[in-house]
Order: sequence, then C-alpha cells, then structure tokens
Amino acid sequence: MSRIKQINRLQAQIINTAQDRAQENMELCTELCVVAAFYHFTDLLDYESLQAPLKQFCDDRQLKGTILLAKEGINSTIAGKREAIDALLDYLRSDPRLQNLEHKESYCQGVPFQRMKVRLKKEIVTLGVPDIDPRHRVGKYVEPKDWNTLIADPEVIVIDTRNTYEVEFGTFKGAIDPNIEVFGQFPNYVKEQLDPEKHQKVAMFCTGGIRCEKASAYMLSQGFREVYHLKGGILKYIEEVPPEESVWEGECFVFDDRVSIDKI
Repeated sequence: MSRIKQINRLQAQIINTAQDRAQENMELCTELCVVAAFYHFTDLLDYESLQAPLKQFCDDRQLKGTILLAKEGINSTIAGKREAIDALLDYLRSDPRLQNLEHKESYCQGVPFQRMKVRLKKEIVTLGVPDIDPRHRVGKYVEPKDWNTLIADPEVIVIDTRNTYEVEFGTFKGAIDPNIEVFGQFPNYVKEQLDPEKHQKVAMFCTGGIRCEKASAYMLSQGFREVYHLKGGILKYIEEVPPEESVWEGECFVFDDRVSIDKI
C-alpha cells in the first residue's frame, strides 16, 4: 500500500473515531443530563451518621450536586445518569422516613455541577425562626393545574418568596416581590408589610416548593388564616402547565450552571 493511501486510510480512521466519540458523547450527555430536585421534611435525628455513606453512594455512581441533611429532613439537587439518579432515589426511599419523598426532574446539556457535596445543616432551608416546623403545620397545597384560578382571585395576594435576584429572571404576573436578599429576611417582611386582618388570603410560590413550606408555616404561626402555596413550586408548574396556558412571565432561576430555565 502506498504511503498516500496509508495516510488517507489513517485520516479516515481518525475521522470515523472522532465521529463515533462524538456520537458516544451525545448519548452520554443525554444520560448525564437528568437533574433531580427533591426535599422532604421528616425526623432525621441520626442525620450526621447518614453523611458518609450517602456521599460514598453518590461518588460510586458519579453523581454531582448537593445534598443537605438536618434533623428536620433532606434537601437536594443532583445530576447524573438515568440509572444513577434512579438508584439514589430508590436508596433514599428504602429508609421508611423517606419512603414518600417526591422529586422533580429537568434536563440540560452537560452536568450542571462540578462536585458532589453532602452537607450537615441546622435547617434544610434557613428561615432562622425557632419552632417553625412544616412537619406539623403548613399552608394549603395548590396543584399547578389549579394555580391560575387561585391567583386570578382579586381577594388573593400573591407573594414571591424568593430572593430579589431570582425574581428578576421571571415571576407570575401581579406577584409581590418582598425585595429580600436571603430567605431569612422573609419574617421581617411579613411583620412589616402584611396584616392578618387585611390580607386574609395569601398565595405563595418559590422555585421548588421548600421555602413555601417554611414560609406558610411561619405565616400561620403569625395569625394568617388562609395561606396557600404552589405544590412543587415553579419547576412543577413549568413542567405540568402547557405554555399556552401558563401565566408565568420570564425564566426561572436555578442554583447551578444552567442559571435559569424557561417554560418552552
């Protein structure tokens, strides 16, 4: 075989190999792009002992993201292959305390996290108010399909419980922005701006639902009687409500390399 033919064949092999790898990467990317978000309020008095085995379980399956553990439960956003995500959820739900854990899924091009972290916290979402326990008392859950009807009621005030930089990406039309920098400022906003007698029907929403669990529990403790919150948060609303019926305006900020997602 001539030198030129050998070179041409080698070039063809390189091109074919590159194409094969590109195809493999595309397939791998599809597998790696599952992003699962979940939280669950439950008694995890032994939460410290769960940290190491949970971290090892995730590392063994090349999962990336963050899991927060506290006495009050678990909060996480995780990314990985389909089978790895399923394995983690099965592993967590094998604990009777987490058997009813619900999760939401989204997809993106590439893994949006750099590392796998399992952290121990005082709260899985920080409100900073003692004795506010969503396990015992929370507002009324509103399914995404019923949300539009609720917030169209003129007697209902709609509050975006997220931080102001998140609200800038998008929100529901007519929603109030409390202008808070961190969730721990929400109680002060309620004390200074809201009145249980004047604001008798309150509907709240956040990214995935967890902040509203704490926020609604807090508002009930302050004498507000009718407190509603969007079940599954904005992410579930975007997932379930068709774009042509959606009253969401803009994008939804997420805490990873994706920065935001939209309703398309």
